[in-house]
Parts: sequence; structure tokens; C-alpha cells
Amino acid sequence: MVVEGRAPDPREARSAAEFIALLRVLKDASGLTFRELTLRADAVGDVLPRSTIANMLGRTSVPREELLAAFVRACGCGPTEIEDWLGVRKELAVHGQRAGAGDAGEEEAGTEEEAGEAPGAPALRSPEPAAGPPAGPHPARGRFRTFLVAAVSLLVLAAAAVTVALLVRDEQPGPSSVAGPVAGRTVQIRSVHSGLCLSEKRGTDSGRIYQVPCDEETIPAFSLRPLGDDVWRIVTDHPDFGLGCTGIWDGMREAGALMQDQECGKRGSAEAFWIEPQGHPVKGYRIRPAHTHLCVGAKAGSSKRDAEMVQMGCDGVDRGSLFSFDPVASDAAGG
Repeated sequence: MVVEGRAPDPREARSAAEFIALLRVLKDASGLTFRELTLRADAVGDVLPRSTIANMLGRTSVPREELLAAFVRACGCGPTEIEDWLGVRKELAVHGQRAGAGDAGEEEAGTEEEAGEAPGAPALRSPEPAAGPPAGPHPARGRFRTFLVAAVSLLVLAAAAVTVALLVRDEQPGPSSVAGPVAGRTVQIRSVHSGLCLSEKRGTDSGRIYQVPCDEETIPAFSLRPLGDDVWRIVTDHPDFGLGCTGIWDGMREAGALMQDQECGKRGSAEAFWIEPQGHPVKGYRIRPAHTHLCVGAKAGSSKRDAEMVQMGCDGVDRGSLFSFDPVASDAAGG
């Protein structure tokens, strides 16, 4: 969210380049990464991919209206602030440039001073123009224009450098944001520890759940159904076997029992899970089978791909993992 007092005023922008520079300042003031902005936009029904944000902040022209609205809303701006941004964008799109806040009054005062007239004084008849070549621009105004051009050029260069820095910072390895459970939304279930996502293996019918790179095809599609009292069912939609539920193999109670996708209703409370936030701020969510109160994690605490997911203790060296329920586009469900 934008910190009060740090949000830039879009009305200060006089050109598209300055407008884009202020959008970068707004992102910095929000304290959010590209990924976090994408998740915040998705939560309110906006579409704001990370690549689109990066492209927008690297341009020198104003963005589309719907893209701008989604971005500033994700940054934490309210309705009035969003209207300010959209209004300035419209002016720049139509005219290419605009007078910044307070510029109009200064320009009028400057015109009167240059004309040698005091405000409110009667107009004097201008003398006949003297013969000779036309006078050049006023020295002071010429210096001001030179300074303004140089300042804008420096601003564009600085803004480009800031964009590169933002892109590098956002792509550097580090702790990713986490998303909690939301009823009915298709998600990838990501291990915060390994950065890998839960998936079955294509071409098998065992229903065993492994962890694989999130950018690979992950099956089945996972979604969450609330059962009450913070208990959830992890519903699956497999491209070959259809709808099912994630649970613990044969309802086993022992630590080390495998996590498995199967038809719903065969394992009773072993198909229900508590999903509990951990940390302040939240660092991830524990998945705890309701029939054992144990925790889900990669076998032996592995962070390697293809490690099987099992139920295990919630404390000690072999404790369960923390997870994030990352939303995915509907057309990406199931792969």
C-alpha cells in the first residue's frame, strides 16, 4: 500500500516521460514487487501481468487507461487518486504535454513582467518598432528553456536507470510474496521452502503428489473448498481423470504417509485440511491433515524437484513445509 505522504501527485507531470517517472515513484512508495502488484490486481478482478508492468514503466508514452487504472489501484490508490491519474493521462494523450500544477499563474505573471506592465495598470501604446533585424529571444527566457530541456533529459535518463534497477531487483532471488486460500480460485500450491509447486506426474495413475518447477506443466488443477472452522478441501481437476480430492493415502495416520489425488469420499477426514498462516507478517501457510493434525511437506525436508509430498511432524528438523496458494489464470488451469 502507498505510504501516506509519499504518493506522487500526477498533476506535476508536464510530459509523458515525466508521467512515467511519477508512476515509478508510485511503485516505490507502494513498497510492492511486480509479483505482489499482480496478485493484488488479480484479487479485485484486474489483469496486470508482471511483464506488462515492466513494459509500461520502461516506455516513454502514456499507458492504456485500463492498464493505468489497474496499476495505480494495485499500488493502493483510492478512487479520487485514480481519477487524478486518469485525468492527467487523458490530457497527455490528447495534447502531448500539459501545464504542471501552478505553472499557469507563473506564466501569466512572467508575461506581465516581460511586457513591463504592472498588474492592473492601463495599457500603454507600444512605440513604433525600431528598424533593424528582429530581436532574438529574451536572454533570461532562453536560459530557462535550455535549463528545462536539460532537466527533462536528465529526468528521462534517471527514470530509465530506475526502471532497470527495479527490474533487476524484482528478478533477483529472494523471499517471494505468499497468497492465502481463497474459495473456488484455481491455484498453484507452492512450497515456500523450495520454490517448487505441487503436481502429479503426467502419464501415471497413482495420484502421488510431487514438487516440480512452477513454470512447468502442473497437474491436476487445484482449487479450495471451505468446509467450515478453517478446514478446507483441496479439490482437483485432472486432465485425464476428471474431478477428485487431495488426501492422505488410504487415510493412514503414520508420519511419512503419502499425499495423493484420488476420487472424493474414499478417505473421510483424511481429505480435509487445516490451512494455517504462520508468522507476522505471514511467511506461509501450513497444510495440516484434519485426521492426524500433522503437517504436509516434502519427504525428508527435501528442496529438490520430484520429492514426494508426505505428512510429517510440525516441529523439529523434519517438520512440514510452508505453502503459498498462488492464483493462476483460468486458461492456465491444469497446465
